[in-house]
Formats: sequence, C-alpha cells, structure tokens
Amino acid sequence: MSYLTMIDRDAAPRAIIFDMDGLLLDTEVLYTRVQEQITAEHGGKPFTMQLKSKMMGQKALDAAKLFVTELGLQDKLTPEAFVAAREVLLDEMFERETALMPGAEALLCRLHESGFPIALATSSHRRHYVLKTSRHRALFDRVFGDRVVTGDEVSRGKPDKMIFERAAGLLDVPLEDCVVFEDAVSGVEAAKRGGAVAVMIPDPAFDRDEYTSGADFVWRSLDEVDLPALGISLS
Repeated sequence: MSYLTMIDRDAAPRAIIFDMDGLLLDTEVLYTRVQEQITAEHGGKPFTMQLKSKMMGQKALDAAKLFVTELGLQDKLTPEAFVAAREVLLDEMFERETALMPGAEALLCRLHESGFPIALATSSHRRHYVLKTSRHRALFDRVFGDRVVTGDEVSRGKPDKMIFERAAGLLDVPLEDCVVFEDAVSGVEAAKRGGAVAVMIPDPAFDRDEYTSGADFVWRSLDEVDLPALGISLS
C-alpha cells in the first residue's frame, strides 16, 4: 500500500506522537478474543470487525457502551459490567502474551538514537499501560521516558484531539507541528482535528478505503514507514 502525497507545509514536522494498541503492541487480537467470548457467553449478536473498528481508540466506557448497544445486550450486561469482565480476562493475557508489532522496536530505537522527539498517547488507562508494556519495559522506558499520556489523564477520548494535544505539550511542540501514528479511525480523526499529519497503519482486517481515507499516509506496517516522505530527516 502506498502513502499519499505529503500535505504542503511551511516546515518539516518537529515531533512524532505514537498510539500504542494495535500499532506498537499486538494487543488488538487479545481484545477481539475476549470480546468474542463475552458476547457468546451472554447470547449477544456476533462480534464483528465493523463494531471493533468503531470501538478502537475510544475510552473504555465509551467503547463498552457501543459494544452493549450494538450487540443487543442492554438487558443482560451494563457497560460497566462489560468493562469489569473484560479486564479480568485481559489482565493475565497482557502480562503473558503482549508482543511488539513488526517494525516497532526498530523504528522507535532509530528515532530515539537520533534524538528526534517522540511521545506516546494511548487510550489505555495507566494500569493497563503498565501491564501491556511489562514484557517490553526497558524499551518503552528508554524511548519514551515520562512522555506518555494515558486515557485516564484526559477527560475526552478520541476522536477528540485532547490526548494528542497533551502529548504534544510534553514535547513543547504544537500539535500541528507533529506527525501522529495511528491504527484506528478515531485516532486519525483526532490527529486531523488537531492539525497534525496522520499516518495510519491499519489492521489488515480493516484494510479498505473506508477505514484509511482520512489519513495523510497509509502503510501496511511500521517496517514500511518512509520518514523522508514525512519530511523527517534523521542525522
């Protein structure tokens, strides 16, 4: 999949903000497995990739409301109960199974070693951020340090731009001078609302025009990212 033409800008991007789930860490497969299990146990409609795409990038309770409503579980499961049940199933998986996505470590280390400013903005709460990154703690601590914003630190979730603005603030850079890497439609929309360049690395299940049309650049994986095409030249 090729990237789109770079938006005309007066200056090159000054920083990069990364999402985490499904982009740097292969956690989305775990969410899918657990959500399929929960709807099966409660007799809901089949959990679909279309619903998953709507839930991705959202704060946990907002995603839960979509899950319960669209699967017809309102009389069987509250959004709060869904979140609680999902967390019990996911906690052990996060510590035991979370793997890095292809190209993630190489790209992060390349940017870090060059001194290019990067930050992380994840809709996951801080507790889940710690669990999900536990197998890769040294890498995340080294490349991001304390430049991490989690979903419980902002009052509005994606597609609101707030979480990306907070991350840009940690880098002392306006959001409109940043490139945002995302895998979710809501994250791309949030980046664009803030005037950032939006790069999308979509889940192969969503690799269709309707999911990627809002992004400025689209690559199949982080291995394919072309930094010069983004206007970024590393020394």
